[in-house]
Amino acid sequence: MTVSLAARVRSLLNDAVQAYQGRQGGRVLTDVARHLDGPLRVAIAGRVKAGKSTLLNALVGTRIAATDAGECTRIVTWYFRGPEPRATAFPHGTRPLGLAIDHDGGRYTLDLGTLDVEAVDRIEVSLPSDWLGQMTLVDTPGMGSLTESAGRRTQDFLGETASVDAVLYLMRHLHSTDIDFLDAFNDSDTADSSPVNAVGVLSRADEVGGGDEDAITHAGKVAAGYRADSRIRSLVHTVLPVAGLLAETAATMSAEDFADLKAIASVSDGATMPLLLSAGRFVSPTRAVDVTEESRKRLLGMLGLYGLRLSLDFLRAGNADQTQLCTMLRERSGLNELRRLLLTQFAQRRDVLKADGALRAIESVTRNDPIPAAPRLRQAVERLRVGAHELTELRLLTELRTGSVQAPAEQVAVMERLLGGQGASVADRLNLRPDAPFETVQAAISGMHGHWRRVAQNPLIDPSFTRAAQVLQRTCEGLAAAVRATPQRPVQGPPPGQRSMPPTPPRRPGPVPVDKTENIRKPPPAEDKTTAFQRPTNHMPPG
Repeated sequence: MTVSLAARVRSLLNDAVQAYQGRQGGRVLTDVARHLDGPLRVAIAGRVKAGKSTLLNALVGTRIAATDAGECTRIVTWYFRGPEPRATAFPHGTRPLGLAIDHDGGRYTLDLGTLDVEAVDRIEVSLPSDWLGQMTLVDTPGMGSLTESAGRRTQDFLGETASVDAVLYLMRHLHSTDIDFLDAFNDSDTADSSPVNAVGVLSRADEVGGGDEDAITHAGKVAAGYRADSRIRSLVHTVLPVAGLLAETAATMSAEDFADLKAIASVSDGATMPLLLSAGRFVSPTRAVDVTEESRKRLLGMLGLYGLRLSLDFLRAGNADQTQLCTMLRERSGLNELRRLLLTQFAQRRDVLKADGALRAIESVTRNDPIPAAPRLRQAVERLRVGAHELTELRLLTELRTGSVQAPAEQVAVMERLLGGQGASVADRLNLRPDAPFETVQAAISGMHGHWRRVAQNPLIDPSFTRAAQVLQRTCEGLAAAVRATPQRPVQGPPPGQRSMPPTPPRRPGPVPVDKTENIRKPPPAEDKTTAFQRPTNHMPPG
């Protein structure tokens, strides 16, 4: 019986905890073990005013703020799923302190009371949120703050061993300090960050280009430019544009807010156009619309000028339903794409990311506190890393992102996908439809396996490319085993009264085409012509 990676890591972690019992390292490893089976822990980091709290509200699905928001943003705050709202502060050196948390129907309000934020290690908040059941979110103090200690808290927290499993780094515009922070974070001896578990977010995308009607489109082009930057590519998995304000409003809009928008939309476009030229004009006294200045100020804070124009155009097009408006805002915000990425890249890799983080924690503790058992534990970590193909895939994916593998760009793209860079499912790895026929999946795996076997046998390519091809061969073998172990869907018969057609005999595969100019045989094409099977492009170095 095959022992799972999680079980092997837990066994080694328990051994390390016993070896370091009564020491600081033992407490660190105990904490790692406690979180090994829990939800993925994702930190939200970035410079001040990058929109971290707004994005967190959008992901959680509700607004939450402190009575003194400026103070709360200076503390690392953990958000968990719980049956009822609850908040607890953890001051340094004293027992935890319960905090008041109220809900007025529109938002949760956290009251810090007379708490001295400089004396607080962290705050934990539990909320009845479905999203928090899939991953724990951690809001960190903004970097570049006038309060130097706040930014230092974030750097110290993210530098701690196994503090989080993944990071969302928000940036409004690419600043030199963003690059410096990500560079230092990835170079940290103890940080659990790599391009595989770090995502860049071009936040406040609706404000790019002055918030004009093409702001989101322009933000998408800016994000694409960042993704093409080799320096950024080596630090984060990807960069996505997200308008957090639109996403937050889509999740929290009230019936009163919608009614006010409907009232403004009922007025002619010509009458409201002057109001939408600037924020000052929108909230100034006017007879053009029958909505109070206070209500218009609230709508401006919820949507911004871009969101207001977008919402009014949508309502004037005949969409009179609040649910439809919120769905449109969420789609245009980019939140759906970010959530999909979090689920496919992070949540699907939860066990592997947590296992890798646990092994890093053991390595860090044994390095910082070299007791007699430390060499034995480090050797056990190395044996486990070598024997666990999931960790080998993760390491190769990182090497591909950082440019450590000398291979053509088109080959790197195929390798990343096969390793799960676009999703961990078999269909995602092979670039097939989720409902692709069993035969098509088998043919795709066979073609990929044969291709990477031939690449690995080519003596003219770079050794790093050869090693990568060998890893990919084993990946294909694992996919083939997974497909064989998956129950196949039964073939549906014809509807009653319809004569069944005789089954089409399987086509015999023809000879594998050979690229004579490059001397690497190409994998056979998938038989399902409707699938988008992306075949590797062969490569030989120039003679």
